[in-house]
Amino acid sequence: MTTSVENLPVSGTESLPVPTAVPSSTLIQQHSPSSSQQQITPVQRKLQKILDLKLESDKDLIESLKYLSTFFNENSVRTRRSLRSTIEKRSLTLNDQFEECFRVVKEQLDDLNDTVTSMSSCCEDMTQRLKDVKAQTQELISKTTQIQNENQELSIKSKITERFIERFQLKPEELNALRATKDGYLHPDFFNVLKRVKAIHQDCKLLLRTNQQTIGLEIMEQMALHQESAFERLYRWVQSECRLLTNDVPDLSTLLSQAVEALKERQVLFKYVLDEYGLARRNAVVRGFIDALTRGGQGGTPRPIELSSHDPLRYVGDMVAWIHQVTASEKEYAEILLRKLSDWNELTKTIQILLGYITEGLC
Repeated sequence: MTTSVENLPVSGTESLPVPTAVPSSTLIQQHSPSSSQQQITPVQRKLQKILDLKLESDKDLIESLKYLSTFFNENSVRTRRSLRSTIEKRSLTLNDQFEECFRVVKEQLDDLNDTVTSMSSCCEDMTQRLKDVKAQTQELISKTTQIQNENQELSIKSKITERFIERFQLKPEELNALRATKDGYLHPDFFNVLKRVKAIHQDCKLLLRTNQQTIGLEIMEQMALHQESAFERLYRWVQSECRLLTNDVPDLSTLLSQAVEALKERQVLFKYVLDEYGLARRNAVVRGFIDALTRGGQGGTPRPIELSSHDPLRYVGDMVAWIHQVTASEKEYAEILLRKLSDWNELTKTIQILLGYITEGLC
């Protein structure tokens, strides 16, 4: 048994012929040129091959026939004869549609390619800019590093300079303290600043041992001028203070003793100060001696020494007693004035000279 064609359902009311089972011997006899011919022709062989196909199990063929039924609407001799051309046209139409779809895809891909190319160009441009910026940034970083190093070096130099100025220069307030001696006023920090000036002058000797000899000499000269100016002001202040020590009991302040000690570094000024002090105390002692001779003490006690002139022994004894008492008092005053001197032998000798000069006026 073989198959024959039956009508397959198609879209609409038409149907396509589909194979149905027919006797294969009948078909062979119909196509056979002669019933007596024993050899099978190629047509018979092809037909036999077609008839032997099991179409119900060939899914691809069935699907093809189903698809064919979507556009093969009329089952006639004319349409069957033009089936191939219809399929080819259909294929061509599908290919055109496919080509059209791919043309759109190609255009989109071309647009995408242009976009990608533009993006690539932008990326290359950005990359080049980044390289340029990196180069500029590298140069900027290099300059920044150089500036930072220079800044650090300048900072170190600034600190060294500040330390140098702090050690070898006077501050404005120190200069004011050194110069503020007007109207009998001596600044409390005067002697501290004077000691600092002396220390700076001594420290400059260290600079003379280095390659900073020029600045060392300049600072030494500057400090020497400050010292001389300070000693001159100090001498004038001590001189004015000593001229006020004409009372019976002088007011010897600690500041005056400190000033006399400072003037010890200038022997000439120190001698002038002692002479000024001795002259003031000599005048005070002479005046006191005259008062003791003629007026006596306050309220008449003790009596004037002159009242005992008729008795030479008592007269001389009273004068010697008064001189002894005054000498002891003046010695105490001199010790208070020179209490800052550290050399005891020099202190003793200086006091003896002062007492001799002071009491000399009594002769």
